[in-house]
This record gives sequence, C-alpha cells and structure tokens, in this order.
Amino acid sequence: QVQLVESGGGLVQPGGSLRLSCLASGTIFSIPVMAWYRQAPGKQRELVANITNYSTEYADSVKGRFTISRDNAKNTVYLRMNSLKPEDTAVYYCFADPVVRTDGVYRYLEVWGQGTLVTVSS
Repeated sequence: QVQLVESGGGLVQPGGSLRLSCLASGTIFSIPVMAWYRQAPGKQRELVANITNYSTEYADSVKGRFTISRDNAKNTVYLRMNSLKPEDTAVYYCFADPVVRTDGVYRYLEVWGQGTLVTVSS
C-alpha cells in the first residue's frame, strides 16, 4: 500500500513562512498528480495547489504567496508558504494518485495524508 506522511506544520506569526513536505512511501510506479488541500475549522476542505510533471495550479487565495514543487526521485511534494495570514490557519492535507502494479495490472489509487496543522497567529 501507499502512505503519505506530511511534516513541517506549526505556529508562525503573520507574514512568516513555512515549508510543508509530504513523502509518499510504498511500491510506486508513478504519481501523476500531487496536491495540497486544507481545511479550516467549520469549513470544507479546499484545494490549495496541485502539481503534475507539466503544470501547477493554485487557489486564488494563495497565488503569489505559495509555491508547490515536487521531487520525483524522492516521491515528495513540497509547499512553500510565504506571507502567511491568519486566514491560512488550517489543517493541511497532502493528496496523491499513485500508480501501482498489482499482479501485473496497473491501477490508480487515491491517497490522503493524515494532515498537519498550520496556525498563523501573533
């Protein structure tokens, strides 16, 4: 099976920066899409950013402040967050759709990490 493990969350002051990391472990053929979502208290989970080998996409609320990147050799996705605001406070979840091979058959999985809390407060 494939697991995603996030790290890098914590408490930061407004205007500060954090970098989140998410490592995918398991027997993986490829990972077409890796993404970060977040869920603030009392709100629905929302897409923050996603990345393929060819493109990136960002929520309007984070454009110009957050940068998503990936290291395919390490099966890792990163989220660099700058100019953080109190409204960025949320649990951040990593998502991936790894391709695995089981009994000679390739198939896609959808996997979520356990989440890492980011709190932006003075």
